[in-house]
Order: sequence, then structure tokens, then C-alpha cells
Amino acid sequence: MSASTRSAIRQAPSPWADGALLLDALPIPAAIIESHAGTLSISAHNSRFLDAVAISTAGNLDGLSAQCLTGEGLVSRFLASWFACPDLADCDLDMRDGSGVSARFYQLKLAPLPTEGGTRRALLSVVDRTAEVQAERSLRAEMLRDSLTGLPNRLAFTEVIEAAAREPTDKPGHAVLVVDMLRFSRINESMGGLAGDELLITFARRLISALRAGDSLARTGGNEFGIVVAVRGTDDALKAANRIQDAMNAPFRLSELEIKVDCAIGLALMQPEQDAEELFRNAQFAVKQAKASGRPEVYEPKEASLARRRFSIETELRRALERNQLSLNYQPLVDLKTGEVSGFEALARWKHPDRGEISPTEFIPVAEESGLILHLGRWAMDSAATTLAGWDAEAGQRLPFNVAVNLSAIQVARDDITAMVGGALRSSGLTGDRLTLELTESAIVQDPRRATRVFDALKALDARVAMDDFGTGYSSLAYLQRLPIDVLKIDRSFVSGMMIDPDSVSIVRAVLSLAEALGMSTTAEGVESRELATTLAALGCVSGQGFFFARPLAMADALPFWRSRLRSAERRAY
Repeated sequence: MSASTRSAIRQAPSPWADGALLLDALPIPAAIIESHAGTLSISAHNSRFLDAVAISTAGNLDGLSAQCLTGEGLVSRFLASWFACPDLADCDLDMRDGSGVSARFYQLKLAPLPTEGGTRRALLSVVDRTAEVQAERSLRAEMLRDSLTGLPNRLAFTEVIEAAAREPTDKPGHAVLVVDMLRFSRINESMGGLAGDELLITFARRLISALRAGDSLARTGGNEFGIVVAVRGTDDALKAANRIQDAMNAPFRLSELEIKVDCAIGLALMQPEQDAEELFRNAQFAVKQAKASGRPEVYEPKEASLARRRFSIETELRRALERNQLSLNYQPLVDLKTGEVSGFEALARWKHPDRGEISPTEFIPVAEESGLILHLGRWAMDSAATTLAGWDAEAGQRLPFNVAVNLSAIQVARDDITAMVGGALRSSGLTGDRLTLELTESAIVQDPRRATRVFDALKALDARVAMDDFGTGYSSLAYLQRLPIDVLKIDRSFVSGMMIDPDSVSIVRAVLSLAEALGMSTTAEGVESRELATTLAALGCVSGQGFFFARPLAMADALPFWRSRLRSAERRAY
């Protein structure tokens, strides 16, 4: 250190003057600071302290007197904070000296020493934390960066959203866009991981080219990217989303291949005091809707509320199945010529202890989406077979009707239907002809080969097979001709319109003629009036079900209903 620098520090007479010898033993820069009559002075210091002060203040010390409290040096700025503490309490402060890459970082601490003759003293230590701070910053930058694309990652994106939320309200609002690259896993599997990484990098670069000044982009997931954009309302946000989607429509070139990559974009508008995570989840929810619609979608709270209800139902449905809280009702199928009951269709019912009756139209789709349909379907099959066997035992004879059980398309695709039906027959002691398995057209169209194997296996068990809701799907005549279908169930949408729509009558007549030509029986759904029942019987329909005959009955009421129809003196066609 230069002589001019050393002379700038005034050594005040003090019993602490010999403290320099002790301070020299400390491994860090240290000095004893005194305050007397408004004047600051250094009574002792070690050589490390002089070096640290010289570096931080560029030699501009001026004796550290009271006037230094307004100086710009590192120690002077810190002592200004200390001097404001009348009780000379412990003080420590992290300070930066300089800016940019040349900035240095220090931690300055003051510890009070005994006061003598009105002079306040404290031990000042200076710790250079530059290397530590730089290491922390480097680590944080690494933690906030996606290593593949170089973009900010999911954690950094949350901070970007939070920073946008703190902007003044007089500025334009913000929206969060989530861009999901579709079919990425298929590309990754077919072309390899390196090609997948190349595609992600190229995709990210193209996203960057589609952004405006001020927009922020991050990679928030494997094939998911988040963008914060400044917008003035929903229309402006949709314009930004459409602009990005248009930019991604051009094919991507990987090696010698050109690949068309579709993307789904969901967006959510930032609301005052909204949590960043919640806003991001809202945009992710909108992505799911965008995948279904094929266009950018804006988050709608109502849709999210329905999604939360579906999730709640899924959780409670799983619990209800474990606790056996569901039941089966049985809707009669009535022979339209004789008026007798020819069978019952088993229908799942759920009476929630708090919510009351939950419609099958609500919980069945949730069961299919979550995979609970496998558990539900097995339970329904076993329960229906056990109930029918119980009715036989109660009547003391083999009753002249069967029970129909619905099979979901998901269940047909994932479960061992043959083992399930065979197990229900063995445990109940029934023969296969006592059961009718109802499948929708979608179960056949999704996987015709598997459907054919399932149909053949069911026929090997002597079970009857019915195609439910016929006419509403996409099955071809080739399926009807090739598959061993016993019954065509005409959908209620055609039956209910017969009395007012001539086209519906023509469709029903055509289905009945087709079934007769193929040797199949027919059942009309949704028969709600005597006039409908009479018309269907006249057209040649074999059986019907609907509110005109009976609503779905509890298990205890089904067998008495069959007996009442059997004893009825009125045995005429409807």
C-alpha cells in the first residue's frame, strides 16, 4: 500500500492502540473503529484491513472522520449505517463495490466493544465474498437454464411471470401461452434421441423468431414451451397465439428429412394478484382443450371447474368401488307382441352419501378416462350374474329371461373379457345364454380385429351379443355381416322422433329390414308412449325398453315386476 494511503488513516491515542498486534492474528481484514464527539477514527487495524480498504476505496480515505459518512467508499458507506445505531448494536451488511464483471462483494460486520470515557468502539471486519457470490450466481444461472436449448427453464419462467405481475397497472396486461409440440414422442422413438434433441432446438429457435420485443420464452417441459406476452385483452392474446402457430406450420428439416410438426397452444390472461403457478396451470389446462379443438384456446374458469369436479368424482368413485357403494338397477326389456318381460338391462347407479345421485352420464366417462372402468365393469358383470342366479333360486326355477350387461370400448380394448365373463358364469352357476353383452359401435371400430376375437370368445361361452346405440357410430355393413351379433339396439334418437319425423321412421324401418335379413333380433330404446310401442310392433321390432314400460328398477323390484307382467290379463301387442 502506498505511503499516502497509509497516512490517510489517523491513529487516535487509545489504550486499544496495541490491539493491532492482536488483529494481525485474525485471518480476515479487521480494525477497531472509535466514535467520539461525532468523529470517526481507526484506533487499530491489521495489514489485511489496509489492503481491503485500499482496494475498495481506491485510496480515498480522508481519515474516516465524520465527513466520511457522506463519502462513496465501501467502509464509509457501511459506517454510515453503523453511525445511525445509537446503541452500537451488532451490525452486518452485504455490500457491492463496483459494477459489471469487475464488481466485488463484501460482508462487513461491526461488533460492539466496551465504551470508555464516552468513546464508542466496535470491531469492524471485512470479508471478501466475491468468489462465493460469483459461484452462487453461476450455480443459480445453471439452475434456471435449460441445458439443451439454452432457454430459461420452468423455475425461471415462474419468476418471469411474477416479474410481469409486478408491473404497474397502467401498462398493458400479460398472458401466458403454453406451446405443446404434438407427436414428439413418436418422432423421438422413430428417429432416435439425437434427432429429437435437434428438433427441440430447431423448434425453440423458430419460436424465438416468432416473438415480439418484450416477450419471454422458456422451455417448461420435455416438449412444452412457455411464453409471457404483453397483451391488451383476449383478442390480442389470440392474435399472438395464432401468429406463433402460423410460424410453426412450415416443415422442419432434420438431416435429409422434412417433418411437419403440429403444436397445441393454450393461453391464460393474467389477473390481478394471481399466483404464478396457478396462471401457468390455467394455460396448461387450455392446452388440453387446444389438442381437442385443433386451434389455440383461452382458459375458461367454467371448464376448469368441470375438470376439477371430474377429478373429484374420479377420487370418490375409486373409494366407492372399494367400499361397494354402487348398485345395479334393472330396466325391463318387453316383448312388443306379448307384453311380457324378455330380459333386463343392468345399469350402474351411484348414490353419493353427500352429493346424492350422480348420473351415469357423468361418472361412466370419468371411469373410462381414468381406467376405473375395468374395475367397474368387472363389478357390474359379477353383480348382474349373482343377481340373476338369486332370482332363479327365489323362483325355484330357471327363469325365462336373461340379463344384459354393457361393455365399455375401453374395457374391450384393455381387459380380458372372456376371462371376466367366464369367471362370472362359474361363480354364479349360470349358463352363457343367460347373459347378453352389449357393446357400442365404437368398441368395434377402434379395433375390429380385437372385437372379432372378443365376439367369437363370447359366442364360445354361449353368451348373446348386442350392438348398442346402433346407427349413431361408424360401423359398416361388413362388420354386421362378419361379426356374430345377435341383437341390434336401435338408438333412442331415432325412436323418439318417429312420431314427428318421417325420416326417423324410414331409418327405423331400414334397420329392422337389415336385422331381419341378417337374422338378428331388434330392441328399440327410448319407448315412452303406447303409440310408439304400437308403431314399432307393427314395423316388426321384437322388443322395446323405455319409461312407457318402466324406469330402471331396484334389484328387489325387478322380479315382482316380471311376475306382474306375466300374470297380467292384458297380453296384447302394443
